[in-house]
Amino acid sequence: MQAVNVPVQQAADLLVHKKTHFALWRPAVTDPAPRLIIGSFQPGEPPTLTQEQTFTLSPSAKGPDLWDIAAKDCLLENGKVYHYWFEVTDTNLYKESHPRILCTDPFAMSVDWRLLAPRLDDPGFGEEDRYPASVVLYKDGELLPCDPDGQQPDWRGEPPLKELPVNTQLVIYELPTAWARTRKEGGVMVAGGTFRDVLALVDPAAVPFSFFGLAVLQEGRAHLRDLGITALELLPPADSYVKGGWGYATTNYLAADYDLGRYGRGSKPAPITELARLIRACHQMGIRFFDDVVMAFSARNPYRSINFPDFFVKADSGDPEEYSEGVRRDGFGSDLFKYHHEIESYDPYSGEKQTLNPASSFMFTYLDHWMRFYRIDGVRIDSIVNIASWDFVQRFKGVGHSTYQARWSEQGNEPEQAGARFLVAGEELAMPLDLIHQQRIDSLWNEYFKRYVRALITGRNHPDEQNFENTVKKMVDCRLLGFGDGSQAINYVTSHDVEGYGNERLYDFLESNGIIEKEQRIKLAFSCLITSVGVPMIFAGEEFADQHDVPAEGPDKQLDAVNFERRDDPWRARIVDHVTRLVHLRTYYEALWTNDTTFIHSDFSEGKRVMAWVRGQVDSRIWWLSLRTLAII
Repeated sequence: MQAVNVPVQQAADLLVHKKTHFALWRPAVTDPAPRLIIGSFQPGEPPTLTQEQTFTLSPSAKGPDLWDIAAKDCLLENGKVYHYWFEVTDTNLYKESHPRILCTDPFAMSVDWRLLAPRLDDPGFGEEDRYPASVVLYKDGELLPCDPDGQQPDWRGEPPLKELPVNTQLVIYELPTAWARTRKEGGVMVAGGTFRDVLALVDPAAVPFSFFGLAVLQEGRAHLRDLGITALELLPPADSYVKGGWGYATTNYLAADYDLGRYGRGSKPAPITELARLIRACHQMGIRFFDDVVMAFSARNPYRSINFPDFFVKADSGDPEEYSEGVRRDGFGSDLFKYHHEIESYDPYSGEKQTLNPASSFMFTYLDHWMRFYRIDGVRIDSIVNIASWDFVQRFKGVGHSTYQARWSEQGNEPEQAGARFLVAGEELAMPLDLIHQQRIDSLWNEYFKRYVRALITGRNHPDEQNFENTVKKMVDCRLLGFGDGSQAINYVTSHDVEGYGNERLYDFLESNGIIEKEQRIKLAFSCLITSVGVPMIFAGEEFADQHDVPAEGPDKQLDAVNFERRDDPWRARIVDHVTRLVHLRTYYEALWTNDTTFIHSDFSEGKRVMAWVRGQVDSRIWWLSLRTLAII
């Protein structure tokens, strides 16, 4: 089809403005005025800021609460990378004193954790109050996102959006970046993978970084491409101060994770280009990229110093935003965002002066950046109940769809087809289906699928059900649980929440139940997953029956890792082959893209547990023959 010129929705207003200005939105204290501290990175032990300059920000002509200075007035050299902070008066409500402090730009698209703000001469402030420098490239009069050494992403060769799979073809792969391998001296070593290690799972020509030498990452192999998955959900790729673990402590929202972006000799940081390279490779392999977002809380976010009262809830302060429907929100040691606090201000997303919620406007701008700059194709919202604002969740979903619609139309595609290629999913193990019924969100994690399938593969009915037959039917057809459509349910046999009995990896679950024939039961679980109504999601490692290397308990559960060394064990390789065939069946045959489900046979005589069902139209004999053997329990 010939491309047509379609007006493109404008990007977030503040992000457009930041191309020509250093801008700080909503500092709480403006007397004295906030200042820009800018200079060049000087390597050393420790690194320092050289050629330092200081500029006082002024109220912006764009609207109230925005302070800025034009880049052209900062005496910058063309083609040079700069490191900078904003100096503000601290407003952290947990502090007794409030000195001037250097903060990361909250809308920085790149940060450098090698260069931290100087220590404050105040006993109430420690290492956790030393913010990393923001990074930007000044080129031809514009301030551009770049890595600390000046690299910028290369999107050449990326396919058009219409070549990516639609929602009904999705098989999502949930991947943490905490991986494991065997130590030479014995035992297991847990280490952080990088964007480049993940790339080696997608692109057979890619060379890993942290896990060089691992067989599954060898040149010529591409585990995820060969498995046939059509969406990669990498546990939060936005920047976090935490090294290792899962990344559920987001610090700098618009920046890619600094540690995941390391590569090469000297462990150079290039998070922007490394993540863009991974996403481009996913798209080239027909794999959509889902952004795992953490919006209920944040850790060491610069706004805790810039304007804590407007953005965050102080614990045990009596603030009603600490509670949701009478239940206390859990920040898991981080600062909870406020989603019901309203002010009148310049809106960084729309550019208008209006009544708004600061946290919401910040998040809309964050989403806009990731969708336009990193070209993500879906969103998974973490801990959605702890956000405690359904109105915000619905608006967030709307921003995602409208931004995707703009990108879709820009490529000359039919507008009505855009919704089939973008999805906003929410995670909450209590499954608040009202979010679906009220159209606040596109889809929701189906925790009941996990519980039901685990009961079934151990030969039991779920405790909530009167019999085995009802357990099977509700597992197979999510509409019997209250979902209206298969695209609304994200089904899984295991997720990254592996703490506690019934949640652990499938291998360990079967082991604790005394089941020896693990290969057969795991194959059965995947047969149910792939042929049921809903969007199947595979937690990394389950496709080869990975097992826990460390106890999945408490905070340490985030250290449990994927051990790809196990993938080539003979019996585990047979499971991979089985899952691969199922995934290809799911993504290529339209009968599995529909809600149509008919149960055609059951036999519970003489202790049997046999049920069979048909997906697609009953009179389509090829589907009955293809699926009958997969649907026997």
